[in-house]
Amino acid sequence: MRHVSAAHLRRLYERFEFLDKDQRGQLRPQDFGAVPELAVNPIGDRIIRAFFSPGQETVDFAAFVRLLAHFRPADTNRTRVGMQQEAANSRNRKLKFAFQLYDQDRDGKISRAELLQVLRAMLEKQVTEEQLQSIAERAIQEADLDKDDAISFEEFKKSLEKVDIDHKMSIRFLR
Repeated sequence: MRHVSAAHLRRLYERFEFLDKDQRGQLRPQDFGAVPELAVNPIGDRIIRAFFSPGQETVDFAAFVRLLAHFRPADTNRTRVGMQQEAANSRNRKLKFAFQLYDQDRDGKISRAELLQVLRAMLEKQVTEEQLQSIAERAIQEADLDKDDAISFEEFKKSLEKVDIDHKMSIRFLR
């Protein structure tokens, strides 16, 4: 992760403490309900669940900082020469994070049913069930290059080649 100033870390810690109402030094999924952007987001629950590995019930401050790094704008001016690990806010890592919002069973594929769940949550009453089915069908047809009736991460990544994911997944949480 890119270097964060002491002032930014202090501000992040203040945010962490604000969410940690019980002062446990750990955040549970329900603690993230106090984040207005997540509370009103139709897939907010999925985003929050993506912060936690399977079986993980809490995140500490260090994990909180790593999670939020996914939403920092990518630093395109820095090179990653000599660095072993891909930055959390790289295009690839942001796409992996977005992919897991759909891939709820974590089998490495987005099934038609998983895609429909997300579409229903996002579009709710704006479209009919028939229209949702049509949107899901078209999305699978366009992205499913190996014709296995599901979308792999590589297919997901390819289908979003022209999308400015950095802009779509950036939140300026420090001002």
